Amino acid sequence: MAVERENLLRVTRIYTEDAALDLERGREIVARWPDAEIVPIASHWQIPEVHGDETNVARWVRIKTEALVLGVKKSVATRVNGRSADFIAPSLSNGCAMACAYCYVPRRKGYSNPITVFANIEQITRHLARHVAARGPKTEPNQCDSEAWVYDIGENGDCSVDAMISENVRDVCDLFRMTPTAKASFATKFVNRDMLEWDPAGRTRIRFSLMPAATARVTDLRTSPMTERIAAINDFVDAGYEVHVNFSPVILTPTWLHDWAELFDQLDAALHARAKQQLACEVIFLTHNEGLHDVNLGWHPKGEELLWTPSIQEPKRSQNGAENVRYRHPLKAQSVVALTDLIARRLPYCTVRYAF
Repeated sequence: MAVERENLLRVTRIYTEDAALDLERGREIVARWPDAEIVPIASHWQIPEVHGDETNVARWVRIKTEALVLGVKKSVATRVNGRSADFIAPSLSNGCAMACAYCYVPRRKGYSNPITVFANIEQITRHLARHVAARGPKTEPNQCDSEAWVYDIGENGDCSVDAMISENVRDVCDLFRMTPTAKASFATKFVNRDMLEWDPAGRTRIRFSLMPAATARVTDLRTSPMTERIAAINDFVDAGYEVHVNFSPVILTPTWLHDWAELFDQLDAALHARAKQQLACEVIFLTHNEGLHDVNLGWHPKGEELLWTPSIQEPKRSQNGAENVRYRHPLKAQSVVALTDLIARRLPYCTVRYAF
């Protein structure tokens, strides 16, 4: 279910820490919504009427649309990753205006989880500049990139939407634009064509998340339609971005493999030669969560018909100790092989960076 850009954010309340308003970026953001009510808060982590978990089910989308949170990121640190990126950069935000039914991010703060923007962007960019400088050139290629250190800058949100709120994302992309040994990377489900004017000089990798359109209409709520995401790839390549795709999450429906074949054919038909030449993908099969399943039943039960399928799922404890479910082995192993074989046949120029 898509949403028009002008309806994605209609901010009427801005919850803000005092420290965020002491910073120029915080004041700039508040100035974008001069009619919004300013609500002082002690911590962006503790806003009961916003982060009230299942009590907010009936107001889920309204909260995401109308509430914005300003905070100061206390822990500015970069973590080693090694899968999608070499490093996870300090988050520029937390939360999202979109409402994908399978999203893991909301469980940390509470399921409604609107966008929290961090105002201490200068501290974050200084940290990143020091971290990149300390690494020096990458001397050995890996699955993240053959030449550059890759920093994921959007682990806890969607940078394309965040770029509508503040200059945080552009500031970081500009930093990497001037950094020959590293590049920024983020996944997105939203097409923000304002970013075509940024001139990233090949130092920002956008990963458009794709899945069959029929599945996305049920699970990818308030996002850009699949046709719009695919149509944007050539334009972003032409604008100087490296553009990869995420085939994720892969949801096993009765017609899943046929549906993915159709998507791959649509993608192949849409891409021009330069986009194909630089294309790579990540493949991620669905991981779901029982707590999220229970909450989703209160606001979007139709999505759970696709996401919660106990007959083919098994428990999985995540690295942070959460109890999740994933597709049973060997079904998942067989499905990974089937999909990667399909990619090799339909998109032979597309490198599979990893699949799990």
